[in-house]
Amino acid sequence: MPNCFKNRKFKKMNYIWQYPNWTDFKWDDKTLLKELAQARLAQGKLITRFQSLGMRLIEEAQGEILAKEAMKTAEIEGLKLDPDSVRSSVASRLGLPTAGLPSPGRDIEGLVDVLLDATRNYNQPLTMTRLKSWQAALFPTGYSGLSKIRTGQWRGPDPMQVVSSPLGHEVIHSMAPPHNNLPSEIKTFLTWWKSSLLHMEGLIRAGIAHFYFVTIHPFEDGNGRIARALTDMALAQDEKSSLRIYSLSNRIMEERKDYYDVLEICQKSNGDITPWLLWFLGSFKRAVTHSNSLIANIFAKAEFWSVHAQSNMNDRQKKVVNRILSAGKGGFEEGLTTKKYVSMAKTSRATAFREIADLVMKKMLVQNPSKGRNTSYDINWP
Repeated sequence: MPNCFKNRKFKKMNYIWQYPNWTDFKWDDKTLLKELAQARLAQGKLITRFQSLGMRLIEEAQGEILAKEAMKTAEIEGLKLDPDSVRSSVASRLGLPTAGLPSPGRDIEGLVDVLLDATRNYNQPLTMTRLKSWQAALFPTGYSGLSKIRTGQWRGPDPMQVVSSPLGHEVIHSMAPPHNNLPSEIKTFLTWWKSSLLHMEGLIRAGIAHFYFVTIHPFEDGNGRIARALTDMALAQDEKSSLRIYSLSNRIMEERKDYYDVLEICQKSNGDITPWLLWFLGSFKRAVTHSNSLIANIFAKAEFWSVHAQSNMNDRQKKVVNRILSAGKGGFEEGLTTKKYVSMAKTSRATAFREIADLVMKKMLVQNPSKGRNTSYDINWP
């Protein structure tokens, strides 16, 4: 889905926000019932499993999930964040070890702060000031790429349009309400946010919150990331817990085309958002299911370090081993090679070869079947 906003003239067409009382969203309960039930069942099972983890493993799981959420919510917008810098920011805020990790940039720090504020402080009021502070935190320099943007304030008078195709054959994928409507639209949104908390099914509310905010699109940039933070906040309110046990942004990234397609369909509707809610519930269920794999990996990591608790390693070796462990069984594509070790550890080829051999000798790594120039290694999984 394109993400270029242009100030041009197009043939007029109807969007959901152009209808009277457009925020009186409609959906078909019968269509959603099965997906909602399955999502709730998966959620309940995951919560039960998560609660079986010890405190140390819960903290580690939180770090993994928050880091993944930060990286993926940015990647959806086409932004690639350095994984180690994200993990460093998350670890420092959660009180986890940061040895061998680089100092994160202000943009990463700001994004992690927003995600943590949304979930840790889920029971605090959502206000215009809080929304503006989140957006300002995402752009600490006042720039988005090379473009100077408004930060900590609503967007300006230029039309907010998502367009694609060559000049003269443009296709408008969505258009946001005009600038002068923003104060009243946001005020109505915040009123809905507060009143819906006690009167709406929690997962449905989280899906609507996401769609509602994205449709208003109140900022020049960062709307998608804030919408996903609001979704996490709504889910935390539903679960009455600040613990994040799944990454919805990771799932959205995997299904990004469908995500944008269904948003576009419903933003061009007359108020029926059943397709969006159906997709949202399915994506939520898949995010929860994927989190079970993450928890299984955390158990495997804990067992690995229990076996090798007395093994001596330098910071470079710890960094590389942790990277492979975080990827999970089969998740580190094509295995660890000397070249990859050099890149991750920022060291020489000779040192990489020596340190890999040391890890093999200590039975922390094993050589994969292929040999010769394709020699690679994997964790000696318990």
